[in-house]
Amino acid sequence: MMRKRKYLTGLLICIACCHHLAAQFKDAEDSLHVQTSPDSIPGPKETHFTVREIVIEGNRKTKDAIILREIPFKPGDEYLLQELVKKFETARERLMNTTLFHEAIVALKSFDGYNIDILVQVKERWYIFPVPYFKPVDRNLNQWLVEQKGSFKRVNYGGKLVYNNVTGRNDKLKFWLIGGYTKQIMFNYDRLYIDRNMKWGMLVGLSAGKTRELNYKSDDDKQIFLNGDTYLRKFTHINAELTYRRAIRTRHRFGIGYVKEKVADTILKLNPNYFNEERTSISFPRFYYTMTYYDLDYIPYPTRGYAAEVNFQKEGINKSNDLWYLNVKGSAHWPTGKRSFFSLNSYAAIKLPFKQPFYNQRLLGYNDVFIQGYEYYVIDGVAGGYLRASMSRRFFSFDINLPGTKKLVPTRVPIHIYGRVYGNTGYVYNSNETTNNLSNRMLFSTGVGIDIVTIYDFSLRVDWSLNHLGQNGIFLHRKVVF
Repeated sequence: MMRKRKYLTGLLICIACCHHLAAQFKDAEDSLHVQTSPDSIPGPKETHFTVREIVIEGNRKTKDAIILREIPFKPGDEYLLQELVKKFETARERLMNTTLFHEAIVALKSFDGYNIDILVQVKERWYIFPVPYFKPVDRNLNQWLVEQKGSFKRVNYGGKLVYNNVTGRNDKLKFWLIGGYTKQIMFNYDRLYIDRNMKWGMLVGLSAGKTRELNYKSDDDKQIFLNGDTYLRKFTHINAELTYRRAIRTRHRFGIGYVKEKVADTILKLNPNYFNEERTSISFPRFYYTMTYYDLDYIPYPTRGYAAEVNFQKEGINKSNDLWYLNVKGSAHWPTGKRSFFSLNSYAAIKLPFKQPFYNQRLLGYNDVFIQGYEYYVIDGVAGGYLRASMSRRFFSFDINLPGTKKLVPTRVPIHIYGRVYGNTGYVYNSNETTNNLSNRMLFSTGVGIDIVTIYDFSLRVDWSLNHLGQNGIFLHRKVVF
């Protein structure tokens, strides 16, 4: 039904054009004694259509206001035909980027003279995920499987509840209860809008836990861990923030947090510079501002458009922890054909003052900030970044039909497979004398990869990379925007 609506849009627009074109020629024929030049006859592209009504279907949970917030037109607006067609596609992309729907179609429903009705038809996702949790604590799957021999001692397990669209207003609730390598409890609630004008939002978060193993330093650009019979690290992190989203593409976050970290005396003996002033514990406030900008066709796996993120933090107000931190991320994607596109991804960061304890020196190789081909390494420092370039092409697209009801699981699972060639370069500055070799020098890598993209924003990336050290290997990653 949803596909038929898409085709019906083009058909009805063509009918509308013919209808109005005939009317224009009839008016011209009746007044030839006044308008004798063919150039004076308005064509269909000059005709303005007025949006009379927007009809929404398929949203069992999501509020109409959340959908209308993403649509770039409203009742009473007037557009030329070519403008209206572009607005339909923009509206569809924005609805898909809310991550609330499997499918979204924006189409012409009906017309009456120069007045048109528009249909917005969506297919909602399943929003509640109470699932078991099993995840290695290492930075990536390769490090866990190869360097740690797939040890189950280095695995977090437990349960998590992810509840998206809790109230139908695109709010998100996360609750994790984790055991294994790290004993941790985590709660997070993010609500996009809390005001009637739908511009201000809020977020609150809490995490607390303890672990028996700790990365207390790096040597030869590898993490060095200590494993103990007692807990070596205890932590508590609390944060709250206000968010502001005036339009569609840009979101501002203004946050404040509290951090408390404590390590065992053994850590201080092994690395006196783990914290400032040879401390075994620190606690400090954190103030931050983050701006994110997305103008992408599909945020989970973009093939066209731009994205940027700027993050500024101040951690601590005294010598126990004094850090000014700025990092900037950016990505750009340009189509080079119907099934191919070129991408650039960049990252840059600086930490002031340059003299920082080990706790504040983590830079590349942690979380999603890495250079392909260096997955087995961490590169510590106080300033640096990378630039990644890739050329991708879609090789296959097909659907898998699964049995079940429409309410529980989607009956059609799309699968897209892309091939990719890429190159990376990066640099990290470290002002301290260390036993690491990858900082304070240019880094290079290249390779080929395959991306598998499917529902619920899931993207698996398989890379074969070669770095400047002559080392190569196959690496697995979850796809991220930057």
